[in-house]
Amino acid sequence: MTEFAAPLPDDDEIDPRRVRSRNRLLDAAAQLLSTGGIEAVTIDAVTKASKVARTTLYRHFNSSSQLLAATFERLLPQVIPPAPSTGPLRDQLIELLNRQAARFADAPLHVTTLAWIALGPTASGDAADAGHQPASNAALRNRVIDQYRQPFDAILHSLQAREELDDFDVELAMCQLIGPLVFARMTGLRSINRHDCEHVVDDFLAAHHRAHLVGTGTHDQPDRDAGTGLTHPVG
Repeated sequence: MTEFAAPLPDDDEIDPRRVRSRNRLLDAAAQLLSTGGIEAVTIDAVTKASKVARTTLYRHFNSSSQLLAATFERLLPQVIPPAPSTGPLRDQLIELLNRQAARFADAPLHVTTLAWIALGPTASGDAADAGHQPASNAALRNRVIDQYRQPFDAILHSLQAREELDDFDVELAMCQLIGPLVFARMTGLRSINRHDCEHVVDDFLAAHHRAHLVGTGTHDQPDRDAGTGLTHPVG
């Protein structure tokens, strides 16, 4: 059967022929993205490089934007679904951070960096650069960022977090939590393990723990428990 065959049944996603053609398309798109940026990933270029027919490409992807999104999902570290909102806040954050660190460690650094660069600046970045960024690129970047935000939002916006922590900035909190993982991976300074994740989470919780003096209803400077990473009021 050729690439121009009629569409297969609904369960055809497990058909090895479709798996092979999809992988060839994504391999070609990833190579074009790595060498020429987003502008290089066109339908014509991908079908030519992959030797997969245009009709087959459209059976996998409805548009070039969908193809690009799938390509970024392949190049960037996999996004981990939110953990169930059970157990202590500290344990939830450590588990999430530890699993994300493992994903970063497995991702190819060179290709991952190129993928992020290809996405272009954020809307809050340099105004001149952002002005030259195609709307489709900005939308794609926002989609990727939103995927990375979701598991952290699920925990940091939870009622449990709001009750235990102060009125922190969620975006800054995500940078504080995941920033050390990214820096360590990009610089090769060290390989982040679970113990490191515990330190990162404990430092974050110590900085934002909502501590109250008994009978005063006022906030006080927290005192960190060296054994647990938790905080207690001073006095």
